[in-house]
Amino acid sequence: MPFIEESDLLDLHKDIDKAQILNERLLDQVKYKNKEIKSYKIQKNIFAGITTFFVLGALALYSFSAGMRSNETSNTNNLLVSIDSLDVIKSRIDNLKLKNEELSNVKEFYLAKEFLEKEKIYSVQIQSFVDNNITLSSEALANTVFVKTNPFYTYSLGNFETIDEARSFRFQLIKMGFEDAFVASYQDGKRVKIEDPY
Repeated sequence: MPFIEESDLLDLHKDIDKAQILNERLLDQVKYKNKEIKSYKIQKNIFAGITTFFVLGALALYSFSAGMRSNETSNTNNLLVSIDSLDVIKSRIDNLKLKNEELSNVKEFYLAKEFLEKEKIYSVQIQSFVDNNITLSSEALANTVFVKTNPFYTYSLGNFETIDEARSFRFQLIKMGFEDAFVASYQDGKRVKIEDPY
């Protein structure tokens, strides 16, 4: 069995911790963006009401001033201002729709991730220990599986959606010297079975 240097293991844990922190920040950003979307929807409704009021007011003013004034250029200028204002508001609404679509994609990603956590996953077991006095893993790490199966504590790397991905990762670990590595399936934090390696 190959030996992992403590410094390499610490670097691996630091990288995984950084990735988890990044995932938490992304989740916070999704929550923040959802709040922004709600705010944008309210703003959009307010803008729609103000725009409608503005357009009706502009039309009323235009009708009134058309009867009072004989100068056609001033009427044309008033109409152009109204059309420009409508274009600006329409542009803002289009931008809000685009942001809403982007946030929907991020939200769908996190919903899919939560769904996969409930489904069967595959991981590559590299070691088992009788005692739980090792510091190889923490439950806070996102890409490791640390399971107690009496009387052993098992340590697995990777969370894969398909068995082929796990087998490919196992092959890479074997090339690195982990000759006893094997693929196991897990569901709800428990090992279901040891999978066929090929």
